[in-house]
Order: sequence, then structure tokens, then C-alpha cells
Amino acid sequence: MKKPNFNRKYSDDITRESYLQTVMRRFRRHHLAAVSLAIVALIALAALLAPLIAPFDPDEITGSFAKGPSLEHWLGTDQIGRDVFSRLLYATRISLLVGLLATAISTAIGVVLGLIAGYFGGVADMLIMRFTDMVMSFPYILLVLVAASIFKPGLWSIILILGFVDWPGIARLVRGNVLSLRESNFVKSDLVAGMPLRYILFSEILPNTAAPILVYATSVLALSMLDEAALSFLGMGVQPPTASLGNMLNGAQSMTVLTKQPWLWLPPGLMIVVLVIAINFIGDALRDALDPNSGR
Repeated sequence: MKKPNFNRKYSDDITRESYLQTVMRRFRRHHLAAVSLAIVALIALAALLAPLIAPFDPDEITGSFAKGPSLEHWLGTDQIGRDVFSRLLYATRISLLVGLLATAISTAIGVVLGLIAGYFGGVADMLIMRFTDMVMSFPYILLVLVAASIFKPGLWSIILILGFVDWPGIARLVRGNVLSLRESNFVKSDLVAGMPLRYILFSEILPNTAAPILVYATSVLALSMLDEAALSFLGMGVQPPTASLGNMLNGAQSMTVLTKQPWLWLPPGLMIVVLVIAINFIGDALRDALDPNSGR
């Protein structure tokens, strides 16, 4: 009786493994990223279910002013008597919303401009890249502050400002990938076959540059959340009474709050740190998992 070759069977299973399965297996090797993904998912779920979880309305004045943590108020109350835990849940929802929408806007702009510049080249490439260089030549935080001071502060203003400021990096990334992909055999075959331009750009080239876009978008997401927190802290972002992680930190400008009322600034501060670090860990793991040259 012929002895089965288990090594060959294992090799065949690896060969038949889909790309998505390969990416997931590589991602799970990064234990910090796996834990970070679970943390971000848990925080996002809690923020999404804030109306069900929060013990108080985020704007409700409970009558207990600047009281420390207790059984009734798990994270205490702020200076005007609002429950800090309830506001933290709603603030996290706002900050995640700003980060996700700003990232989506900047990614869409960057992808479209990068595709046009990389595929068509010539005058279109020169104009788009010179405009990109001009935007990137300004100090980033100065550009955001100037834009925030021009437009009326608010949730949608800060989303649009960050969305229209963060696109240059993605545009340059996409352009670089398109420049190499347009010379590939499968794109030339499509041109010979007379395939429409939209098919070549969005069904052939774009899927093959999606991996670096996804990795870069995670860094934009973390940066957008930090920017929102900074602008709201300065009073130029999300405006009270709407809670955001940034404007919850606004009260920490007082030395009394910093030293004697840590429950007012530690929860939102730690939430920002945890979210940004976790998202960066996820981005690093995605970069390795999506890299075709990465080892099995």
C-alpha cells in the first residue's frame, strides 16, 4: 500500500489558499495588530451603541458639579454637571465619524487625481503634480489652522477641511503605482482589445493599487482624529455642547483641572492615545500582510 505524502498535501493546500486567506493569516501573525483590531472594534461598537449604553444624556445637567467617579457617575461629572462617561461615548462617536469621513474624502480625491496624472501623463500629470507639490509645500498644521479660521467652526466644516487637505500623499502614491502598472502586459492587452478607459482604470489598475491605498488610509485616519482633537481643543473644531474628544480636553487648560480633577481629561486623552496607537498597529500589520513579497 502506497504511503500518503502529507507534505505534498500541505503544499497543495497552501497553493490553493486564496489571496484573502493569505492576507488574514499574515495579519494574525501580528498579535499586537490583532489585539488592536479587537480594541478598535469594541470602542467603535460602544460608540455606535452610545444611546443604549450611556447612563445619561450627554448634555444633561445632573446637579453634581465636578464630582469625582462614583457608582452613579463612573467617570465623574464635568464643571457644569454633565456625566463624563456618557459624553465620552458620544465624543468617541464624533471623533470616529470625523476620521472616517475625512479619510474617505481625501482618499477619493487622491485616487482620482493620482489615476489621471499617472495614466495620462503629459500636461495633466504636470499640472496635477505641481498643484500637489504646492499644497504639500505649506506646513500641514498651518494650512489646517488657516482653513479652520476661514470657515465657520463645526462638525461638517472640520470634516471637509481635513478631507481636502490630506489628499496629496495618496495622490502621489497612486500616481507612482499607476506609472508602473500602465506599462504592464495586462493593461496593454486591454488597450489592444479596445476595452473602455473606465474599465482599464477602475477594474484593472485601481484594484492592483488598492493595497498601498488601504495601508496609507489607516495613517490618514489616525492623523485626522488627532487633527480633530487638536482643532476642537483650540475651539476651532467641533463646538460645544456637542461632545468630541478634543473639546472634552479643552477644560484641561486649567492647572486646577490638571492637578485636582484628572477624571475630566484623562478619559478623553487616553481614548485618543489608544485609538491612534491601535490604528497605527493595524496599518503596520496590513502593510506586511498585503505585501506580495512578504514570506509565507
